[in-house]
Parts: sequence; C-alpha cells; structure tokens
Amino acid sequence: MALTGRTALLAAIGSLPVGILAPSWTGMLAVNAPLTLAILCDYAMAAPVRKLQFTRTGDTTVRLGDAAEVRLTVTNPSRRRLRAQLRDAWPPSGAQNPTRQKLTVPAGERRRITTTLRPTRRGDRRAERVTVRSFGPLGLAARQGNHEVPWTVRVLPPFTSRKHLPSRLARLRELDGRTSVLTRGEGTEFDSLREYVPGDDTRSIDWRATARQTTVAVRTWRPERDRHILIVLDTGRTSAGRVGDVPRLDAAMDAALLLTALASRAGDRVDLLAYDRRLRAQVQGRSVNDVLPAVVDALAPLEPELVETDARGLAATALARAPRRSLIVLLTGLDAAPVEEGLLPVLPQLTQRHTVLVASPSDPHVVQMTGTRGTIEGVYEAAAATQTQSQRLRTAEQLQRHGVTVVDATADALAPALADTYLALKAAGKL
Repeated sequence: MALTGRTALLAAIGSLPVGILAPSWTGMLAVNAPLTLAILCDYAMAAPVRKLQFTRTGDTTVRLGDAAEVRLTVTNPSRRRLRAQLRDAWPPSGAQNPTRQKLTVPAGERRRITTTLRPTRRGDRRAERVTVRSFGPLGLAARQGNHEVPWTVRVLPPFTSRKHLPSRLARLRELDGRTSVLTRGEGTEFDSLREYVPGDDTRSIDWRATARQTTVAVRTWRPERDRHILIVLDTGRTSAGRVGDVPRLDAAMDAALLLTALASRAGDRVDLLAYDRRLRAQVQGRSVNDVLPAVVDALAPLEPELVETDARGLAATALARAPRRSLIVLLTGLDAAPVEEGLLPVLPQLTQRHTVLVASPSDPHVVQMTGTRGTIEGVYEAAAATQTQSQRLRTAEQLQRHGVTVVDATADALAPALADTYLALKAAGKL
C-alpha cells in the first residue's frame, strides 16, 4: 500500500541518516507536516559532504613551545553552496586552536582555514580526520561526514641551551687564536712562536729559536681539529625519571644539542646514537653543516623505554661506531646500582681506546631539600637529600678512578657544564 500525506512524510524522515536532526525536533515533526517538509527541503539543499576535496599545507616541524600553522583548503565541486561547521581533529597534545570553525564555500570554489598548534610534547603529531557538518539554507538539517586528510607535524626538542652557544663560541675562538686574547692553552698542532711571558709552561720553550735571538721563544699550539665525538644517549628506564620539570632524557638531549653545535663549529666530527637494549636512533657521517639538523630530527621522536639498559650491548655498539680514538660522551644516570652492575664492568673496553666522559643531570629539587631545616619533615628531607648526593659522589669517584671524566650538574646547568668540559679537554690537548 502506498503511503500518502503525513504518513509518507514521516516515513521519509525515518529514512534520513541518524544524527541529521536535532533531538528537540523529533516530537514536533510528528505533528507539524509543513515544518517537516521544510526540514526535508533544507536537508536536500545542503551541499553534499562526500564530494568535498581537501588539501593541506603549512608547517611540518616546530620546536616544543613554539606555534605551528597548518592550512586546510576545502574545495566544493558541487552545485550547492556549502554552509558548514568543520572540525580538524588533532591529538590533545597538539593543543590546537580553534577546535571548530565555520566555513562557507560557494559552488565550484575553494576556501582555506588555518589551525594553530602549540604542542606540549615532543614527537610526531598526526592529524586524525576532518569532520564536516553541512547545513541547509535554513539551518534546520545537516549532512555530516568524515574525511581522512593526513598531515604530520614533527615536534622538535626546544634546545633551550642554545642561549649559551655564543659565549662558548667566543671561548672557542680564543682557543683557536682568532681573537686578540692571549691563550696559553696546550694542544697538539703547532701554530707559531712568540716571546716568553712569565707563567708560560717551560716545556713549550723552543731552545733552537731562542739561541737564534736575544729573547726566549715559546711555541704556541692550536687545539686539535677533526677529532671524533660520539654522543651516546642512554634511553633505558632511568632516563624516564624526572629532574626538575623535565624527564632526564630531555635534559640529556638539550646537553647533546649544545655539544653538537659547539663541536661541529670547532671542526670536529660528531656522531650520535641512542641505546637501551637495542639501537633507537643514530646519526653518523654527517657534514659540519648537516649534523645539528640531523641530530635534532633524530631526537624528536625519542622516548624513554622502561627496560634496563644493556651496558655490554651499549659498549659494543659504541666501539663499532668509533673505530679510531674518539671522545665518547655518555649521557646517563649516576644511580649506584645501574652504574656498578652495568657500566663499570664494561668501562675498560671503552677507556682502553677512547677518552670517556659521563654526563648526568641531577634533580634540582634534591639540592633544595638539603637546605630545609625548619621542621621535623624538613630535617628528614635534608637527610635523605644529603644521602642521595653522597651516593652520586661515590659513584662519580668510582668512574673517575677508571679514568672517566664526570660531569654532574642540575638539569638546567648540565648543557653549559658539558660544553665547558669539552672546551677544557680540547684546550689541554686530551681529545
């Protein structure tokens, strides 16, 4: 039997896709045929969603803490005007703004909308999907659909320690003799002769040159160039612990970036590897101009792994990446158990052929706790903090007895402290 009148209208409404009509309209439609007809017409005049075309442009990388802009172009190939509300979905850590936007696209035209992202975590942030709700001219009904429009924004480490780079580069220029500052540092590459100044190392006196003139002449040296620096990041479970406001791994990354920038400007070759039980990331064989961007990109998606680091595997991987004498910089923790059980047994393999430097970020909160004395709780906190510092000191001394240089500093001070130690080793000709 054919349906007629109000029955036919209600049957047509029942065939509409779920979610098109607002719940508040459901009861009214059953008793108001003209309104029902208006809603059906409004729905029929809404621009189709499936035919819409999308393209993306914009930023593909952004430093953590900065803003990125991603532009979405919507093309309406249909004959109907698009009146829509659009949601461009990103992960919560992308911190997008705005989350929903209104959009009007005439038939056969295109429009562009911009989404601003201010990510709160490192790594790759991928666009989920674009949801479009297309309304009719009266705004009574709408069509809705989803489109997959892939786009990835890689969130890079913030590199907050780059503010220390100019002062360290100035010190590096002093070591190279490219400023008017008189440098008495030792090296292994002969530079020139100059007159002896009180305080110079007598071992630098050139007796043959002195015999040919009336004054004492000393040799000056340039710091070595083209040395190999291998930065090793421990990404095991201890790197997940927080030091201050950041994970230990993030503090180690910041120190690695400053050292990479400084060493590459000094003419040294820098490689990097991240390891726990397997190789997580590596940068090898890059030129001076390419190494820092490559290291930044390799560190961006790196996260701590909740496994115990395989020290033997780490040492074997480092030795394979450093076939000739190198400076191996190991960024790890100074917790007594992992060092004594894992690192100390394999140290002779590293120190036999290479100069080894261990750098570890400490928690600034522990330093603050040592000064609390006003209450009973404060006294207990100070005692616990003092014990923790004593354990770290004993661990550092154990490493130093094996010929390892140790840099132990709070998270925000680790990067400049590591850079200063590198410059000191370079000036002393120990690389």
